[in-house]
Amino acid sequence: MPKVVLAYSGGLDTSIIIPWLKENYGYEVIAMAADLGQGEELAPLREKAIKTGASKIYIEDVQQEFVTDYIYPTLKAGAVYEGKYLLGTSMARPLIAKKLVEIARKEGAEAIAHGATGKGNDQVRFELAVKALAPDLKVIAPWREWDIRSREDAVDYASARGIPIPVTKERAYSMDRNLWHLSHEGVDLEDPWNEPKDDLLLMITPPHKAPEQPAYVTLDFERGIPVKLDGEALDPVALIQKLNTIAGANGVGIVDMVENRLVGMKSRGIYETPGGTVLFAAHRELELLTLDRATLHYKESVALRYAELVYDGVWFAPLREALDAFVDSTQRMVTGTVVLRLYKGNCSPAGSKSPYSLYDQELSTFSRDEIYNQRDAEGFINLFGLPLKVRALMEQKAGLR
Repeated sequence: MPKVVLAYSGGLDTSIIIPWLKENYGYEVIAMAADLGQGEELAPLREKAIKTGASKIYIEDVQQEFVTDYIYPTLKAGAVYEGKYLLGTSMARPLIAKKLVEIARKEGAEAIAHGATGKGNDQVRFELAVKALAPDLKVIAPWREWDIRSREDAVDYASARGIPIPVTKERAYSMDRNLWHLSHEGVDLEDPWNEPKDDLLLMITPPHKAPEQPAYVTLDFERGIPVKLDGEALDPVALIQKLNTIAGANGVGIVDMVENRLVGMKSRGIYETPGGTVLFAAHRELELLTLDRATLHYKESVALRYAELVYDGVWFAPLREALDAFVDSTQRMVTGTVVLRLYKGNCSPAGSKSPYSLYDQELSTFSRDEIYNQRDAEGFINLFGLPLKVRALMEQKAGLR
C-alpha cells in the first residue's frame, strides 16, 4: 500500500482528511504534527490520529529550531508584512514542510498532503517548500479536489463519520497557534465592520481589562538576538514563553488587519502576538541607536522584501539566503539593552543603551558644546541645496517663474 505523510494538526480540516485520503486514494496515512508551541492542543493528537485512521503519527518537537532558524532571522531582518503582520503562520509552514519531507523519506512515502484551502496562502508555502526540498514527491491538497465547499460542510462530513472535532458550526473560527502567535479567521470576522469579541482572544487580555499600572520589561540583545529578559538569561523558547505571558497580561500584541493574500484576494484576520510585538519594538529601538542612517534606511527596504518572501512561502530560496547575509552583517553591533513600558495594549520605549551606540550626547545636546561648529552648517546647506538653486535660477532666466 502506498504511503502519504499528512501535515496533521487535529483540527477540523486535517481530521477529515485522514479518512478522505484512505477512501479516495487508498493510501496508508502517516500523520505528522509539528510541536511549535501549541501546548495542550497536542495532548490528544496521538490517540485521535490513530482512531481517525492513521497508521502512525509523529509528533516532532521543533520549537527550538522554529525560534533560532526561522523567528530570529525574520526578527533581525525587521520583516513585517504590510506594516502589521508579524508572520507567525508564514514562518512556521516551511519548517513543517521540511519535517514532512524528512518523514516521507524515512517512511518511503510517495506523497505529502496538507489541509490548506485553495483560497489561502498556506498551500503555496507548503508546496514551494516541498518543491525546493523534494521535487520528486507528490503533493495532495484535498481542498482543491473534494466536494466539501465550506467549514459547515466539513463539520457535517466529520459528524457522519463519528470524528470528534474542536469546533462547532456556531464557533467555527479557523485558528493557527504556535509559540509566536495565534491567528483567528472566518465567521463574523469575515466582515471587516465587525469588531472582534473579547472572548475571541486566548493569549491576550483585552486592553481595556488590562492592569491599571504599567509593566516594564528589560531585554538584552547580542548581535540582534534577544538573550536576557529582565536580567535573566533564558533559552530562546523560554524567553518567548515568558514574554508572551507578561505582554499578554498587559493587552499588548493584538493585530486586526485586512491583508492582501498572495493568491489575489483580501482577507481579514485577528492575530495575537504578544511577545513578538515586544521583541520587534525592542529590536527596532536598538537598531535606531546602533545603525548609521544609510544602513538603517537601506535595511528598511530589505525588510519589506524579506517580509514578502516569508509571506509568499519562498523561504528555501537563494534570495532569502542572500538577504540573510546582508542582515547578519548589519547586526554585528546590534548589542545592548532596551527597556519597554507595557500599558493597556501599548508598547513604548522607556530607555536604551549599547556599547556600540552611535548617539553622541555632546553632539546632539541643545546645551552649550565645544564639538559642533554650527557655522559649518551653512556650507553644507549651500552644497546640498545647489541643484535646487541652479534649477530655480534657470526657471527665472527662462521666464518660468
